[in-house]
Amino acid sequence: SLSSPVRRVRYLLRRGKPGQDPIVDLDTKRNQNREGLRALQKDLSLSEDVMVCFGNMFIKMPHPETKEMIEKDQDHLDKEIEKLRKQLKVKVNRLFEAQGKPELKGFNLNPLNQDELKALKVILKG
Repeated sequence: SLSSPVRRVRYLLRRGKPGQDPIVDLDTKRNQNREGLRALQKDLSLSEDVMVCFGNMFIKMPHPETKEMIEKDQDHLDKEIEKLRKQLKVKVNRLFEAQGKPELKGFNLNPLNQDELKALKVILKG
């Protein structure tokens, strides 16, 4: 039975860490992709093939296709990280609830998107 708060907290903690490790791993991959995109931007020779590392292999690929592939991977990683962060918020709230603590204030806030940020800057410049 999970009737006591202590047992419920222990149960939630045993089910796994709140999900930070996958977020860190995906963020590391995202940073590596960012480095690769930056290197491709510096290399202005679009006609030449570039060497791309896949695991333990290097493969020669056309410059435009490589850039497109990395950008698609970035989009996928961004979506996956956002999904994991939402799940993390739910897990943290459950843990606080099990401990009998109030929900964290401001924890469910979302960042402004580009359009909202531009509109805010226009308003502030007034």
